[in-house]
Amino acid sequence: MKVKGFLKDVGGASRVTKRRMAAFSSASPVPVKADPIGDVAREWHPGKIELVVTDVRPASKTSKTLRFERTDGKKLPPFYAGQYMVIDFPLGESLISRPYSISSAPFEARLDEHPFVEITVRRSKGDGFICDHINDNVKVGDVFLCSVGLGQFYYEPLRDAKNVVALAGGVGITPFASMAKEVAHGTLDMDLTILFGSVSSDDIALKEELEKLSSPRLKIVHVLSGDEPDWPGERGFLSAELIQKYSATDTTYFICGPQVMYRFLHGELDKMGTPKRRIRFEVFGQAKDITVYDGYPKEAADQTFRLTVRRGIHEDVIPAKATESIVVALERAGIRIETGCRSGECGFCRTKLLSGSVFVCPENDGRRAADKDFGYIHACAAYPTSDCSVKIPIE
Repeated sequence: MKVKGFLKDVGGASRVTKRRMAAFSSASPVPVKADPIGDVAREWHPGKIELVVTDVRPASKTSKTLRFERTDGKKLPPFYAGQYMVIDFPLGESLISRPYSISSAPFEARLDEHPFVEITVRRSKGDGFICDHINDNVKVGDVFLCSVGLGQFYYEPLRDAKNVVALAGGVGITPFASMAKEVAHGTLDMDLTILFGSVSSDDIALKEELEKLSSPRLKIVHVLSGDEPDWPGERGFLSAELIQKYSATDTTYFICGPQVMYRFLHGELDKMGTPKRRIRFEVFGQAKDITVYDGYPKEAADQTFRLTVRRGIHEDVIPAKATESIVVALERAGIRIETGCRSGECGFCRTKLLSGSVFVCPENDGRRAADKDFGYIHACAAYPTSDCSVKIPIE
């Protein structure tokens, strides 16, 4: 395809080179220290930043909302409604990283005075010691290293329908709370209906906060699965029939909640004939029970293997349970490895498998094809099935 003609098109590079050389020859010998593009890049992508807890308040009877501000008082890096942040928790000799969906809105992170970011964390049911640590111990004034604005779970107008139905379960409401606040503020252009599944009416996270935002473009529908005769709203699970009731002709479905809910909704949306391009799932963390997946070697389930860990010239041998990811084995041994999503998606914990065998969770296998060919794993989604040797990056 010609733009200005063949000779002018192919000769463009030489003209640019001549102009560049002329600019070099006439430039001042004094170095230019200003770096405006670099300044913008560092503001938008600062890496890990120090955040201080400035508020802790109940979000329900089993969950709390934590507000963070930068220790230097600056604005937080921009992010999309629906993304998450990673917090480093120093516990004993270990530094444990955990991702949490952001429940505040992006515009609140860019306020002129006291810009902030918030997460809402529910107490665990015995299988999440960091969640319990947050609810029991984190207080105003505590300082953490954090990365803000990660993940792909956000509205994209070039890809998603204008009408969005968010399917939330329990504390999976958090990314949708961020979206709802942004819609209410007028800085997110979509029509949002949230179907929010809870077990009991007295433990609905962020209930009052969300209901204040209701508008023609934002609808909150509570769905109760527990046995409460006086409950006036929708009942049961987020079934295909209920979802269809609140859907438009063309709808994108965003889903966030416990792992069992993900598997259920896969089936319900399939019943509705929903195109795959109209379904967005938030990554859900490490598998609760890796042994239930097809292909997992059941004979390995009760075993503990030897994991050889190489970092440069340093080598450690640590125990690794077959039912726990390699990331967990490293954390138990006090060996630091960078993590982000802990769901096999982001690649922060990309690791070279030198020897041995692992089982990679099929729902969390976010590796590139080349990584599979050349023996790389994401340590958060890989479970040892024999004695192994891995090489992890040196920080």
